[in-house]
Amino acid sequence: MVSIQVTKSKIDGAVRCPSSKSYSHRALAIASLTEGKSTITNALLARDTLATLAGCRALGALIETTHEGHAVEVHGKRRFEPPENVINAENSGTTIRILTAMSGLATNGYTVLTGDESLRKRPMQPILDALGQLGVQAFSTKANGTPPLVVKGGGIRGGDAEIDGSISSQFISGLLIAGIYAESEISLKIKGDLVSKPYVQATLATMAQFGVKVDHDSSMLSYRIKNSAYRPSEFDVPSDFSTAALILSAGALAGKRLEVTGLNFALPQGDSAVIEIMKQMGCNVKADRQRGHVVIHGADRLEGGQFNLADTPDLLPVVSILALKAKSPVKITGVAHARVKETDRVANIARELAKFGAMVDEFHDGLTIKAPEKLQNAVLEAYNDHRLFMAFTIAAMMTEKSIVAGAESVDVSYPNFIEDMRRLGAGLSPVSARE
Repeated sequence: MVSIQVTKSKIDGAVRCPSSKSYSHRALAIASLTEGKSTITNALLARDTLATLAGCRALGALIETTHEGHAVEVHGKRRFEPPENVINAENSGTTIRILTAMSGLATNGYTVLTGDESLRKRPMQPILDALGQLGVQAFSTKANGTPPLVVKGGGIRGGDAEIDGSISSQFISGLLIAGIYAESEISLKIKGDLVSKPYVQATLATMAQFGVKVDHDSSMLSYRIKNSAYRPSEFDVPSDFSTAALILSAGALAGKRLEVTGLNFALPQGDSAVIEIMKQMGCNVKADRQRGHVVIHGADRLEGGQFNLADTPDLLPVVSILALKAKSPVKITGVAHARVKETDRVANIARELAKFGAMVDEFHDGLTIKAPEKLQNAVLEAYNDHRLFMAFTIAAMMTEKSIVAGAESVDVSYPNFIEDMRRLGAGLSPVSARE
């Protein structure tokens, strides 16, 4: 495990935000289901999205990267032969959940999907049950709803299905993306609350770019997925507000003046809500939506408050570290589903922020965080979670000297994170062992 030493820092300058991981996943999957050639520009080619790319290749799509990786050409197909080998989704829940639904479109045989140790603990039963209702045999090899998964080919029959929306929106996205090729129309109902709703909106927006629209009610709890076909398209991946939120938090906590460029406000991204959250907390942040720039200035102290992040669970690490500079407690609710992300983010954030001297009260669906008068130096563990590593590194810039383990995890979503932070002035250096 690679650790870095972080010393007290003041960052200043401009950084271009990486492309969206969420839209890259969706565009690759949909283009792989599109007969003909599609071109995806500005795709994020990081560990998670490369797992989706490899999985789509395994299902039979022809995919080539061009122009030094800035464009991806995809020759897709509507039906697949069973893969020659097991599909390895690595650490990506989005990959395994979308490709599990796509595997139902194989003409025959069986598709096996697995992942790393973390992914093999994450819940998949809702999509297995929904596929069963739609005529696809799919099961966990361990009979406990976690990977490895086996999906029998033969096509998706269609009809009525219900699915639990309280664990992950990725199940719904997978059914939407593959469901247009079912033998008959699908009526999909969501049981309970739908978490991470903006990610379903992102799925629908990407499908629309490839010529398919899905009828749904205003609550997004009911969908009619009609028989249709994607048409070849050129899709430009927008920047990633999930990553931008982390960069902006660095500007608020350890910045002079930080400008984030390359943002795109046109396609729906729930994590763009970070700008309003930051304003509510007293950050000096200004967004130029037309130019796609956001400027933030460092703050001596921030305001506390209560924030429901049910629709934006990836903002949990961001709001948690912002709380370390708040004059009054910060209460975060609605994030029970963040316990089944790459790690139990609620528990791990509570454990690690306490090392800084924060008083943290953990409850089922969130945290209350009270900042210390002065952050203590700490040795922090990121649990092989890319967002936690970035968040803890940013928080550690407010200490005299801290250590954060797990630097290798950033290649999941932001391979240049350490390089960009150093260029902005952050005091980051490798360490050979824990101190």
